[in-house]
Amino acid sequence: MPASGKSCWGATTPRAIENQPAQGYLQCHPAGPRNRHSAGVAVRSVRRSGRQAELDMAVGQTAFLATILAALVVALPAVSAQPPMRPKPTAQSAPKPPANVGKPSGVFRPGAATALDGDRKALVGRLSAYLSGIQTLVGDFVQVGPDGQRAKGQFYIQKPGRVRFDYAPPSPIDIIADGQSVAIRDRTLATQDLYPLSQTPLRFLLSPRIDLLRDTNIVGVYADDTFATVVIEESQPLVGTNRLMLMFDAKDLQLKQWIITDPQGYDTTVAVYNLNTSRRPDPSLFRINYQKMLQ
Repeated sequence: MPASGKSCWGATTPRAIENQPAQGYLQCHPAGPRNRHSAGVAVRSVRRSGRQAELDMAVGQTAFLATILAALVVALPAVSAQPPMRPKPTAQSAPKPPANVGKPSGVFRPGAATALDGDRKALVGRLSAYLSGIQTLVGDFVQVGPDGQRAKGQFYIQKPGRVRFDYAPPSPIDIIADGQSVAIRDRTLATQDLYPLSQTPLRFLLSPRIDLLRDTNIVGVYADDTFATVVIEESQPLVGTNRLMLMFDAKDLQLKQWIITDPQGYDTTVAVYNLNTSRRPDPSLFRINYQKMLQ
């Protein structure tokens, strides 16, 4: 893999993107092309017949969205038996060179969650409580792919199991989870691809209650004066290992962004802002037209 395509997991210092819409917007990748992720939520994009195939989602993983969203949503992991979406490529300006935000005060990468010390377990417990306390969430997001391309839009979360990402033009993509499936829709091509929600990281991020220690494989925890960060790893047969880095504000533990690294080592960063936990989304936002798949 060329140096420009390596993941940021080997780096010890996160970097901040200039001119971000909200404090805490970070990216881990250096300037320059990095990979195929572009206009989908944590999507994987490959070129096919002159068009970009976007989204192996998860995270979409649409993520923790995790965003949080993440609490939401993270990019959907690739499912080898399922075809990726094929949205129309979009032209977006690359971000300015990132600036250092300081090295984390401590990094811990255990092989299992049980190896965490008391302080780190307590921190993860507080983050789990924060995420579990969110039942509805509405906000804006900005996504930066490994190639430096940006996409933005709005997201809506309604637990359990429901999330929607609406990408702003020129991206034609919508991502919807209705509690059972995740649909990736291309408004320009009038296509819709479905993925089982159970096969994506969204399954626990969109659960009514989240216990990161119990429900995920934590491989790293660190904190500094700016962020509290948890690294989650998930492996799937025939697919490989995906990593999700969730970054929270060190003071109020509000989710700020997440970085998804796919099995090939490519990163997609999603930052969330203007978060509203009191607004209840319209239930119709999470409806998937399954008949469209039969046409």
